[in-house]
Amino acid sequence: MYYRGMVSSLATTPAFLRLAAHPLRWRLLSELAKSDYRVRELVELVGEPQNLVSYHLRLLRDGGLVTARRSTFDARDSYYHLDLERCAHALAATGAALHPALHLTPPYTPPHPAPLRPPARRPRVLFACTGNSARSPIAEALLRHRAGGHVETASAGSHPRDRLHPGAVTVLREHYGLDVRDRRPRHLDTVSGHRFDYVISLCDKVREVFPGFPGRPLRLHWSIPDPATADAAGLVRTAAEIDSRIHYLLPVLTSQEAPP
Repeated sequence: MYYRGMVSSLATTPAFLRLAAHPLRWRLLSELAKSDYRVRELVELVGEPQNLVSYHLRLLRDGGLVTARRSTFDARDSYYHLDLERCAHALAATGAALHPALHLTPPYTPPHPAPLRPPARRPRVLFACTGNSARSPIAEALLRHRAGGHVETASAGSHPRDRLHPGAVTVLREHYGLDVRDRRPRHLDTVSGHRFDYVISLCDKVREVFPGFPGRPLRLHWSIPDPATADAAGLVRTAAEIDSRIHYLLPVLTSQEAPP
């Protein structure tokens, strides 16, 4: 009778709790909450064999918490990404399953923006992609807009184009009310001597050719496909994904003082 009760209890345990409660899966979720990574990088970070890491990543993918994309630098590799939006909804559902009073309606929404604790200076963030014509300028514009002056942001590329992608300019204007028509792509060399607190790559190719930056900034990676040949709907989806990632980056930037 006791055993049957245990089985029944496990069967009704929320899926998120079953997935996240495993120590190794929690460590993988914690690392992926910071940045997208390849399997071999996760193996190094958690100090476990590759076959074991791959097994638990598969469970997280099957549970819908983690997705994988083929690397545009080396198609034999895949980058794993944690869907924080899905995690937020899963956490809300988990609380409600325990007691109705714990239901979060709506799920937790990070503040836009949270004030910095004085006398902290504004964190400095650099976004980079290959052409600096779509992904990184979109990220730069959206972070500047969402942060409300609390974050310094810039963008650059390893092989900058002559001008911004017209579709990116249109998406920012029509969907976010942002005008970037006067913005011009620039090379990473123009900012390589600047100090940043966070350096975020948005394409797999540029991640491999990053120059060194003074002050040892925190390097993060968002593996986002190149929208250069995408139609209007594809560019809207790209901007929405970047905006979602910024939505969850902001509390990290604004809840603590920037490094000296």
